[in-house]
Amino acid sequence: MNNKCYHNVNIDLLIEKVVNWHHARNLIEGSNDQAQFVKLIEECGELAGNLAKKRKAPIKDDIGDIMVVLINIAERNDLCLKECLDYAWNQIKDRKGKMIDGVFVKDEN
Repeated sequence: MNNKCYHNVNIDLLIEKVVNWHHARNLIEGSNDQAQFVKLIEECGELAGNLAKKRKAPIKDDIGDIMVVLINIAERNDLCLKECLDYAWNQIKDRKGKMIDGVFVKDEN
């Protein structure tokens, strides 16, 4: 596994900057979860299109945009993206399953 991109990034500082950016632009109080979810799906659609067309260059921007919207949704629900990721990790870390057509399918336990 190549973790080179994680060594020099202060994710806490980046999340704080994005949260402050959202607040400064009234995207927390002035928006709602439904509107932000629509934005999230829009950004996911852009990623899907670029993946389908095998365009590598825009993928970094697409994933970043998705993360920005996820940070917004987390902030408006008194959560932190890291907290959500930690929760998900604890749910999946011991999960058993198998690959089917390139997708991990968890066992029914």
